[in-house]
Amino acid sequence: MRYSEMHLPTGREIPSDAEVVSNQLMIRAGMIRKLTSGIYSYLPIGWRVMRKVEQIIREEMDRAGAQEVHLPMVQPAELWQESGRWTYYGKELLRFRDRNDRDYCLGPTHEEVITDLVRHDVKTYRQLPKNLYQIQTKFRDEVRPRFGVMRCREFAMKDAYSFDADEAGAEKSYEKMFAAYQRIFSRCGLKFRAVEADSGSIGGSFSHEFMVLADSGEDAIAFCEKCQYAANLEKAECAEPEKEVVDENVMQAMETVATPNVRTIEEVSDFLSVNAARIVKTLIYNADGNPCAVLIRGDRDVNDIKVKNYLGASELELADDEMIEKATGAPRGFAGAVGIRCRIIADYSVMNLVNFVTGANRQDYHLKNVNFGRDFKVEAFTDLCLVEPQDRCPRCDGTIQFARGIEVGHVFKLGTKYSKAMKAVFLDKDGKEKTMIMGCYGIGVGRTVAACIEQNFDKDGIIWPVPLAPFTVIVTPVNVNEPDVMEAAEKIYADLISQAVETLLDDRDERAGVKFKDADLIGIPLRITVGSKNLKQGNVELKIRRTAESRLCPIETIVEDAKTILMAL
Repeated sequence: MRYSEMHLPTGREIPSDAEVVSNQLMIRAGMIRKLTSGIYSYLPIGWRVMRKVEQIIREEMDRAGAQEVHLPMVQPAELWQESGRWTYYGKELLRFRDRNDRDYCLGPTHEEVITDLVRHDVKTYRQLPKNLYQIQTKFRDEVRPRFGVMRCREFAMKDAYSFDADEAGAEKSYEKMFAAYQRIFSRCGLKFRAVEADSGSIGGSFSHEFMVLADSGEDAIAFCEKCQYAANLEKAECAEPEKEVVDENVMQAMETVATPNVRTIEEVSDFLSVNAARIVKTLIYNADGNPCAVLIRGDRDVNDIKVKNYLGASELELADDEMIEKATGAPRGFAGAVGIRCRIIADYSVMNLVNFVTGANRQDYHLKNVNFGRDFKVEAFTDLCLVEPQDRCPRCDGTIQFARGIEVGHVFKLGTKYSKAMKAVFLDKDGKEKTMIMGCYGIGVGRTVAACIEQNFDKDGIIWPVPLAPFTVIVTPVNVNEPDVMEAAEKIYADLISQAVETLLDDRDERAGVKFKDADLIGIPLRITVGSKNLKQGNVELKIRRTAESRLCPIETIVEDAKTILMAL
């Protein structure tokens, strides 16, 4: 391709509304343009990179036995009502009506559509397993689109869905996709971790996120280097402590103490001169309309996702003042487990506490020397806590560390969540009707591109890994008005093209410095510079973008030299 013929508008200024490096560089390198909030146009060079990612995805999905389909983006409400997600999914689901007053939505995902497709066509175990995938536009009406294409409303996504006859088959399908994802992201040149994750609105029993490690990542990852345990912060487990036997003689008499206008953990700690780790914090949640008290140590934070999953709640939020007062008899800030009128669950962090402080369910009062069993009972001690750095690993005796990551892929064990609701059934070997077991596997194509930039850039621009580079070589004649220079540049360009090397010829009548800056900004792995001085010696300059290494190469061997270096990068 000739630069003069490309639509490649590069820029020097950092866009004021671009928050992260990938967004800044994608705009400056002429890859994308913002149309409206959370919606972007891909320009030619940006689309070339997208197609590179898509090609890797297709090759590895096909290798894993998946078959490509193309499903409608517009989906009828009846399917979502059948699965139960029409109201549950929330405001991210863009709903609309057609001219006949029928309800539809723009697909944020395709579980309902693919299940409907398969249930009509698959009738017997002989037709299973199946794995169907697509690369399709999705739309999610994000409340706050940000970070460019990493958190936008309209985006390209690869989603695949497996259908199996039994759990063993479903596990095998999951393992195939997990391995395929590892190959995909490795081929993209990314440093990543597969971490345990919450399944969220997609549902299912288990899932892994594939996280690209980057300081700009919006997700926190908890991991242990000793045993390779890794999980999204929402999913990360806290190790269960050993239950200690408490001598009842150690328990002191419970005492009610006046604490006027003292509500927060910090205020209680200062007022009573007690460490926050000796205070049991009582949080009242509204779980599907019912109150539930969650107990946790005063210096730790509750993981709402864990609470929601433990309770099996569809909706969970902190209770309002009315629900709190009804459950405790007191206003917000004085809740405690003793005498409370709702179910109580407790985090592991409080399991071995003795003679602790808690709210008295009475305004301006707290209780001292409260003890489990003697003063109140809990439904269960379980993991309800947000993990923190240096916590003990739940899998070994190592310690938890934190990193930042960008989610680029997610694999789910869906089980029968959709197939049961939508009656996707088949006849087994004995002629008995059984429900298909499903898996779901997604990759954000644009997010993968952006994540790659977050890992591969310097002060001058993008540094593409060779597999994703829009072009792998740029040929730069220093002066296009010098016939000998242009003749040599044109020949090198033609020879590279004939060898199937994706090459950009910078044939613009611009200063050499401008061309060099654009080449670095765009991030092309190799630059071949043709100048009259070196040409007289029979040489051209070859520069490696990643290392900034430059060398002179004989013009006769430059094509083979370039190919050799590209294979080594």
